[in-house]
Amino acid sequence: MYRTTRPALLSLLLLLLSPLAQAQLTAIVAVEPTATMAAHSILRSAFESGLSKAAGQPATVATSEDLADVMRATRSAGYDVFIGPAQVAASALQRGYELVGATQKSDLYLLVGSPQVANVAAMKGQRLYLPQQDSIYTYMARGMLNEAGLSFQDLKSVLHEKHPQAGLSALVLGSTDATVVRADDWAEWSATHKGDARVLATSQPVPGGFSITVKKDLPADVRARLAQWFASGSSTVGLSPVALRPEAQEYRRVAELGLFTPNSLPGVNRITAREAQKLQAQGAVVVDTRTEKEFKAKRIRGAVFAAYVEKSLKDVAFNAAQDDFQALEKVDRSKPVIFACNGAECWKSYKAAKVAASKGYKTVYWLRGGLPEWDADGLPTESS
Repeated sequence: MYRTTRPALLSLLLLLLSPLAQAQLTAIVAVEPTATMAAHSILRSAFESGLSKAAGQPATVATSEDLADVMRATRSAGYDVFIGPAQVAASALQRGYELVGATQKSDLYLLVGSPQVANVAAMKGQRLYLPQQDSIYTYMARGMLNEAGLSFQDLKSVLHEKHPQAGLSALVLGSTDATVVRADDWAEWSATHKGDARVLATSQPVPGGFSITVKKDLPADVRARLAQWFASGSSTVGLSPVALRPEAQEYRRVAELGLFTPNSLPGVNRITAREAQKLQAQGAVVVDTRTEKEFKAKRIRGAVFAAYVEKSLKDVAFNAAQDDFQALEKVDRSKPVIFACNGAECWKSYKAAKVAASKGYKTVYWLRGGLPEWDADGLPTESS
């Protein structure tokens, strides 16, 4: 029989206690279209080294310009640390994260239109230029339109491109009727373009630069060391020091302007997580419309996977033809179906339920709260 010597046991113990044996701290830098240069200045290897030293455990840092993917990650708590624009922090702060701070002062955003557009209400039937659907510009545009009683569906078209400042050029060229810009960018541009556009609406202050949030369930000493590092040591890796702490209200306001699904869906029954559990026990099928990665990481116990590949606008007037929901074909239409995803900000289950109802699925339910509500109620989950 093999016997482990005392030196071997000591070596094994030291290995288990070493940083290599500890769980990795994960962080992601989410990049707004206009912050690409700022993100490129970040030295990834040095960033990982700095975070590792501050946290006292190995750390990995990813970067992404796909804001939709990053927003999904906030809803599923996909990283320990989020470094990104205000809407990313606003989403994370609702899901078990706490604010460390922001790297820049708060910004104002302007809805700017051509001289022919008199006010926001006059935007009905007009064209709007915006960056990515999940960019802060889109959040601000939706909020300012909503205040005037308008939705994206009231517009002639919404063009999503990558660079916000190009919207001003599009105005001059006549290829759009309005766009959203930062107040500072507008001040610089309008100084040399007198009369080419007018301000239709101004937002409330929005946290600027990168906002940093960390998981609340990280040990208190780790969170404290990370906060200290972001405040003083992060400048050595190309990230501006986190010297500002915007009011919580600013983040809540951004979240409220976010792309929340409606409270109801005509022709579909909206239900709670506990109602979904009862229906599931009676034979209803819970359909998870998220990505395969999210499904494997954590899901409602017994849910089936049927990804809704979303490309259309996050709006009640979305164009289903732009999306891919071929996965619906494998869902048994003879049984009641319950569509779910990542909560009220996730449109996939809303769209999936609406598509299913339009294709003749007779008993369709929508779990608007999705996995977050199910999990919060302590209902059973599983993973692969």
